[in-house]
Amino acid sequence: MSSAVPPCTAPVERVSCELADVFRRYGEAYLHTHRLTQAQRKAVWAITHCRTAALGGHREWCEACGFERYTYHSCRNRHCPKCQSTATAAWVTARQEELLPVPYFHNVFTLPHELNPLILYGCNSRSAFRKSFEANGIDCGC
Repeated sequence: MSSAVPPCTAPVERVSCELADVFRRYGEAYLHTHRLTQAQRKAVWAITHCRTAALGGHREWCEACGFERYTYHSCRNRHCPKCQSTATAAWVTARQEELLPVPYFHNVFTLPHELNPLILYGCNSRSAFRKSFEANGIDCGC
């Protein structure tokens, strides 16, 4: 007779943890041992209360079927992951719409800081960029 327990076939529920949850759980203890600026305190408060009753909300309803739901307001703080995820997604979508239907690649190389005046402020910066690309084996087409 086997004493092995059969594997659970119930679906595993994904547990989500947001920054606001971390602030709610550990924020007070952290504030007792660390000094935050007023702007940092404001950001923590905003993130903690984003899309909760603390910021108010509004009711939406359908007159035809009677469906009703409440939607809480966002904090709109630039440090809030909930608020900025929407803005980030919109920015990425806008940039993707600007892409041409051709293959792209991204190449990064570093030049010595001593060349900054020549490249950034010099009258022949185009030539300096072209030479830098050529030295790295890249045909920039310029």
